[in-house]
Amino acid sequence: MKRNDGLLSAPLTINWSLSYDCNFSCSHCYSRDLGDGGLPREEIFRIADLLAAKGVMFVNFGGGEPLVYGNLFDVAAYASGAGLKVTMNSNGFLLERRAAAEIARAGFHSVGISIDSPVREVHDRFRNMPGSFDRALAALDHLREAGVPSTVSCVVNRLNVNNWDGMIALCSDHGAETLYLHNYKCTGMGLANMGGLDLSPEEWGRFYAGALEIQRAVNDITISFDDPIMAAVPGHDPRTAVPGSTCGKLSLHLKPNGDLTPCGFIPVVIGNILEDELDDIWFYSPVLQSMRAKTPQGKCDGCESYKTCLGGCTARVFALTGTFDQPDPHCWIEEEDRDG
Repeated sequence: MKRNDGLLSAPLTINWSLSYDCNFSCSHCYSRDLGDGGLPREEIFRIADLLAAKGVMFVNFGGGEPLVYGNLFDVAAYASGAGLKVTMNSNGFLLERRAAAEIARAGFHSVGISIDSPVREVHDRFRNMPGSFDRALAALDHLREAGVPSTVSCVVNRLNVNNWDGMIALCSDHGAETLYLHNYKCTGMGLANMGGLDLSPEEWGRFYAGALEIQRAVNDITISFDDPIMAAVPGHDPRTAVPGSTCGKLSLHLKPNGDLTPCGFIPVVIGNILEDELDDIWFYSPVLQSMRAKTPQGKCDGCESYKTCLGGCTARVFALTGTFDQPDPHCWIEEEDRDG
């Protein structure tokens, strides 16, 4: 098998699900029906040492809800002590003042809190948890008090697309440095609820065009996106670190049992961190190689945006087509318009 030239010597980030246990039942959850068993603490420490030795820079704990995992602070402190920059994504419900102090002591680099609407009722409905909006805002305040940098993650969907910009003032008021606007994935419950929550391709095109205008006008926080199809917005230069999706190029996902996948939304196991050499997986995995060397299909073939977007979100394409090479179903460019 051929080694891919130009790759980093190791993943920049490992998105690590220590557990899939969660106190929420969100409408778009990718992992609710996953049940891979976790590892003993000694094995988890071994993984942290291995990642640090290989030159991984960031470990981002997800899941599941990280704060449900009983040994989170011990694991985070060990990983931080090993030289890894430790972050996590949380729904914020359990992040009270004492937890924020523990997060600071464990050496977290930053913490992301999921808030999906500036409207309390909309967020609580999307997360299927009454009171979650107020608890998420309180979590941001507790993090600021503890001196831990925070960000906000918002999944764009039909419930929030018309008033998402109210999140800007919310972030500013509660000390969040960045607002991440995530594209809607179609894995797990995200696929089951796609009909009521996902936007049409045309709606995605209008959303991104408008959101980019707002991004250019905002100075007090950073607005960030993660959708490669934004390359199709007229006049937009994404200036991304790598073309297309970053999964399998800058990051990998680590499951609770040690299995590695290209990302949390692509449930294809490419090896096990405790049983296989990370170098062999990173450089020679046939799955990763196929993701990194896509062949444009359908309307992607000949499209001017393809060199930057590489067919869009690989996870969404795989979820809806079963392949890596088909056009992103969210793409609004029609075949007859692709060259102009």
